[in-house]
Amino acid sequence: MSGNNGGGPCGACKFLRRKCVKGCIFAPYFDSDQGMAHFAAVHKVYGASNASKMLQRIPVHKRLDAVVTLCYEALARVRDPVYGCVGHLFTLQQQVVNLQAELAYTQARLSTLQRHPPYSSLIGSDLMSSSNMSTHFDPPQQTSVGLSSFPNSFDQVAENEQFQVLTREFVSRYLPGVRFHPSTST
Repeated sequence: MSGNNGGGPCGACKFLRRKCVKGCIFAPYFDSDQGMAHFAAVHKVYGASNASKMLQRIPVHKRLDAVVTLCYEALARVRDPVYGCVGHLFTLQQQVVNLQAELAYTQARLSTLQRHPPYSSLIGSDLMSSSNMSTHFDPPQQTSVGLSSFPNSFDQVAENEQFQVLTREFVSRYLPGVRFHPSTST
């Protein structure tokens, strides 16, 4: 009788080319289909005997977690023989650092744009809302809104366009299913 409920040898026994006996320690964790590839990595890194001894020392209710860990570490070690899963952790940590820096940069740009609204919104709200248009054609000392209230307005429009480009890149890179539509007020 097979240790795999009559379905043939488990993936580990299939890989080892041996008969899968009742009570096989690997049978519950390495199925006959995909289990063979996972066990191949475990066998290459730890060896079948060592893996069996490790599993026997672990209580039955914790063995599944141990097998998942053994497989993950073994597959990582096969992909990267020097660093193994630690290399993957370093990669993930670097991604977190990069994303934090990108988020800080984007938040700083957003803060700058919120303090200095784009030129187009100033025209729509401050200049054109006045009922007396003649005040806008008088010399600067007589206007209600002087030229000093438009510091680098063309730079702000360019910053707004840059911000939209950055936002579009961020959304396409990290939110692939989301479509970016810039608001019409900017």
